[in-house]
Amino acid sequence: MDEFVNQIFGTETVFDPEELTKLWARLGLDLVFMTLVVLVVYYRLYRNREMVFTYFVFNIITYLVCVLLRRVPIDMGFALGLFAVFGILRYRTEEIRMRDLTYLFMVLGLGILNGVWNKKTSFVELVAVNAAIVGATAILELTAKSRGHGSTPILYDKLSLLAEGMEQALIADLTERIGRPVYRVQVHRVDLLRDAAEITAFHRNLT
Repeated sequence: MDEFVNQIFGTETVFDPEELTKLWARLGLDLVFMTLVVLVVYYRLYRNREMVFTYFVFNIITYLVCVLLRRVPIDMGFALGLFAVFGILRYRTEEIRMRDLTYLFMVLGLGILNGVWNKKTSFVELVAVNAAIVGATAILELTAKSRGHGSTPILYDKLSLLAEGMEQALIADLTERIGRPVYRVQVHRVDLLRDAAEITAFHRNLT
């Protein structure tokens, strides 16, 4: 049976319990730090369930690809570059906020970091690097100064206020609607069929 499977799938080993244990253990470590970044920091601030799903899937796929590529005679830089190109092409099809894109690169980085880790790097070093990424993110995002500002994506229905010279009226209307002082508005896309626009309102949070 083992010989048949090896011939069909081109593998030397059908089941290696030691390698399988390493794979799941590293994935568990990766998901611990992913949960801290995505759920404890990102979702707590931005409440975007769609991006949470995207981040976890991208991280897991990147991790698994890196783990498998470590055993394949292929240039790692080429493989990861190709993977990144396809990922970015996917997100060029729609507008994505700079902060969401930053988190995307962060979760990809965590997946790569935990996937390519080998015996030349100690476990303490690996945990320290993961902790540094998570810690820096938490400090920058959850400090009092950072919490003082936020952004809210909105499907806006008053297209007349998006015209030039109507900035103050637009800011006043948004401030009244969301209940927070808006100081800047970014227009992403105008949909004339729905008579609405996709915008992001940048505001100060009430304390």
